[in-house]
Amino acid sequence: MITYEVGQRILGLRQTVVAHFDASDWDEVGLLTGFSDAIRKHPRLIRSLSWGDEDYDGDALAMIRQIAEHDLKAFEIFERHAYTKYPGETHYISAKPAERKITFAPNVFQVPESQAVERDLVALMMPFDAGFNSVHEAIKRAGLAAGFRCLRVDDIWEDSTVIQDIFSLIFRAHIVVVDFTGRNPNVMYETGVAHTLGKHVVPVSQSLDDIPFDMRHHRVLKYLPNGEGLAVLEAKLSEKLRQVSQ
Repeated sequence: MITYEVGQRILGLRQTVVAHFDASDWDEVGLLTGFSDAIRKHPRLIRSLSWGDEDYDGDALAMIRQIAEHDLKAFEIFERHAYTKYPGETHYISAKPAERKITFAPNVFQVPESQAVERDLVALMMPFDAGFNSVHEAIKRAGLAAGFRCLRVDDIWEDSTVIQDIFSLIFRAHIVVVDFTGRNPNVMYETGVAHTLGKHVVPVSQSLDDIPFDMRHHRVLKYLPNGEGLAVLEAKLSEKLRQVSQ
């Protein structure tokens, strides 16, 4: 049975496949996954690709789904190969919340007295480095354009320990934007906190190589740290924030 999250991953992989794959790419996937016969015997897949037929999109989706339904490990190999070979810019798709809920009491953090989520608050987790100042400003502008306040932990000082302020900010935020550029260990830790708290996490990065392998199925908004690249980041992040807030 295909779960919601795997379904989202299938749709994302379909997007990359339709945009980039040729017949040799499908041969490589067959070799790596053990699905060569299924790919070759599909009545329309390679033919519709070669002829540029409009139904190729649906044929590709059907093939990807077949692989995922029969062998999830093979599907993950397919994902890894496609995203390594074609690491183009994609948009993050949030996972569906788990059906089961858990109650826990952290012993490192204090739960804020007010447990209400601030629907207009975006928490920003990124390296504290002067080289990221322009990125910080672009993300804040994206938030404002989408109707959000965008705060970083240095914008607040409510507790004697920084880690408590970080936890409180993530706890109160509706959305958390994380910049994985440089594999900053603090950002990695804070992302784990945000995921555990069930937040909408929107990752951005200058390089897909900086994304931990076990998170690469969460697609990332890739950007370039120059004027044009930051303008694109601002526009696309603003659009994504609006989508998530609906």
